[in-house]
Amino acid sequence: MSDPYGDGRTASAATYPCGGCGARVEFAPGTNVLQCPYCGFRQEITASSRQVREIAIEDLDVLARKPVGQLAPYTLVCQRCAASTETTETAGLCQFCGSPLVMDAAATGQIIPEGVLPFEVDHNGIREALGKWVSSRWFAPSAFKKVAAAESTKGTYVPHWTFDAEAFSAYSGQQGRHYWVTENDGEGRTKRVRRTRWHHVRGEVSSGFDDVLVPASTVLPVNRVDALGPWPLPEAGPYQPQYLAGYHALRYDVEPESGLDEAKSRMSREIHEECRRDIGGDEQRVERVDTDFSNITFKLMLLPVWVATYMYAGRSWQLLVNGRTGEVQGERPWSKVKVTLAILLAVIVVAALAVLYFNGHHTGGSKTTKHH
Repeated sequence: MSDPYGDGRTASAATYPCGGCGARVEFAPGTNVLQCPYCGFRQEITASSRQVREIAIEDLDVLARKPVGQLAPYTLVCQRCAASTETTETAGLCQFCGSPLVMDAAATGQIIPEGVLPFEVDHNGIREALGKWVSSRWFAPSAFKKVAAAESTKGTYVPHWTFDAEAFSAYSGQQGRHYWVTENDGEGRTKRVRRTRWHHVRGEVSSGFDDVLVPASTVLPVNRVDALGPWPLPEAGPYQPQYLAGYHALRYDVEPESGLDEAKSRMSREIHEECRRDIGGDEQRVERVDTDFSNITFKLMLLPVWVATYMYAGRSWQLLVNGRTGEVQGERPWSKVKVTLAILLAVIVVAALAVLYFNGHHTGGSKTTKHH
């Protein structure tokens, strides 16, 4: 029985049996097919006729959904072996037979994803991306260079809210213009000194925003997920559950209302910079900005992230890899020896420069007087 309200009841999950050997097929990164990892059977994913749509923020109240705080773990029943798997994800693997499990998005009690950006980077791509990332960590211990060949990875679709909006902003602030004056240094010498003349300004700017991304799950570190961007969102297609086959998919725990608040905060930072550009001059001070947002739309997108974990120095470390671009973000160990040597080298260089400056200044300031 399905569980449209997410209250912990049992729900059946779609599985994808192999048409060649009867095992299972899963989405193959960088393609548009489901492929069997055993016999190589390939099944084309039929293109969807549906378009990715933007939802007006005014329609949020009429969408069928259950508040996040009341969602319980799902119990998914595998259609291949009939085993039950309890999970907080909307897609994963059967813990008994390993078959891909993808829950019907309409049965989650949450807003249905509009779009999905399928995985492009495969396991070979992960190793290449991690190898480059590891080799660029100059202050990591030497033994750290070996972790790229020993990682365990988990392909995960991470939900994101995207927001479009138009903004009209009225601002007040100050424009600074530089000018130069000549001053006496008190020892009979003069020098040129830069000053800034300020005057108050007011103005208006209009801004348009398209696909402002806000992570909708807090399961993974939000700052690292954010840093995986930019994402090639124009390459995303309509949501189809086949792209989740063989992967994990997180459900959102950030409501769209909270996502909109964060999106407005991100937009406001860009608006602030637009006000600075509009003020012009040599320096700017933005004192107040009043913004009205209009034509706000949103949608739920699933973005691909490889979650890689490795063991080093007795603890587990986590790396995140953008499943489209190969961008890597995550934790790394630091070599105390290398950091100490770098600090000592910096001190030596600064000291050497100071000595050269002092000697040059002393030599240049001395004069020889001849007496006749």
